[in-house]
Amino acid sequence: YGIDGSYMPLPVEPKNFQAALNSLRNLGFSGVNVTIPQKEMAMPECDELSERARRIGAVNTVTFAKDGRMLGDNTDGFGFIENLRQEAPDIAFCSGPAVVLGAGGASRAVLVALLDEGSPEIRIANRTRKRADDLAAEINDPRITVIDWPVAPTALENASLVVNTTSLGMVGQPALEIDLTGLPQSALVTDIVYAPLMTDLLMQAKKRGNPIVDGLGMC
Repeated sequence: YGIDGSYMPLPVEPKNFQAALNSLRNLGFSGVNVTIPQKEMAMPECDELSERARRIGAVNTVTFAKDGRMLGDNTDGFGFIENLRQEAPDIAFCSGPAVVLGAGGASRAVLVALLDEGSPEIRIANRTRKRADDLAAEINDPRITVIDWPVAPTALENASLVVNTTSLGMVGQPALEIDLTGLPQSALVTDIVYAPLMTDLLMQAKKRGNPIVDGLGMC
């Protein structure tokens, strides 16, 4: 894109997050992207939030304004939708229920994006049921229902989309154990994890004939 700049990974422990954010601003950085588990931690540090960051309840992009203010935004939902549209051009988000695994910052973005795209029903499941219940209550849309973890095959019936927003299946994390038996073969399965690019979930879905989309385009 012809940008005269550089983009670098900076591992920061959650306990040092606030100090790191202020240090990067003072060092003259233009801004930062924030990844798990700090997307929700970034919100209170920002002086101004975009409307979509407020709706999602998490920030993945912080821009340092010239006057010193920190401006928070969230591009996860946009990236999620555009990645699916690019890799699965025929996708119709309004064609059937979506099943979303996880209730963290990325899940928030995915839920808001799917609602905006006209998803008729979203079933969310999380290892800690209360967190899923709290998220559903916060977004407060009648199309969202909370289902049990682990996800039963019957909870996947007539779904048109399955989205893993958890870290399960990622390098160094426990495996995501799910039985896709009840899922229609026409349903799209996507994983926002991209290390490894082909997760066990995607391999399992591909083996049974479901279309799949990996998470590289979202990042």
